[in-house]
Amino acid sequence: MSDTSESSPAAWAGPIAAITLFVDDLAATARFYSDVFELPVVYADAESTVFRFGGTLVNLLQRGAAPELIEPANVGDPAGGAVAVFTLHVLDVDARCAQLVQRGATLLNGPIDRPWGPRTASFRDPAGHVWEIASG
Repeated sequence: MSDTSESSPAAWAGPIAAITLFVDDLAATARFYSDVFELPVVYADAESTVFRFGGTLVNLLQRGAAPELIEPANVGDPAGGAVAVFTLHVLDVDARCAQLVQRGATLLNGPIDRPWGPRTASFRDPAGHVWEIASG
């Protein structure tokens, strides 16, 4: 009998358990996540700090430790620009933006009503990762 747990994408590709973000200044980025997102640290050592966003762990990993995870692929240069956006749903984008700015985030754009429906705003963490908040 075959293992059906991985026989189809729907069977094995469930919720994302963890996302690892490479950072240059671990202390500053971890402080930003603690202050702006108001999250406690789940785990920390000299090379990483982990936060829980709902059911997903976000691991901030010192860029120098990243090659071990992805070799033979190369670690990207943050100066190359954003390659992803992480979206969090909130009830009130405008109120949350005010709180984010008060906690040290700088908005890239928004709040703005998007043609596809939600009201959104975006900001960057100190490592350059782009976060978006969206209604709905």
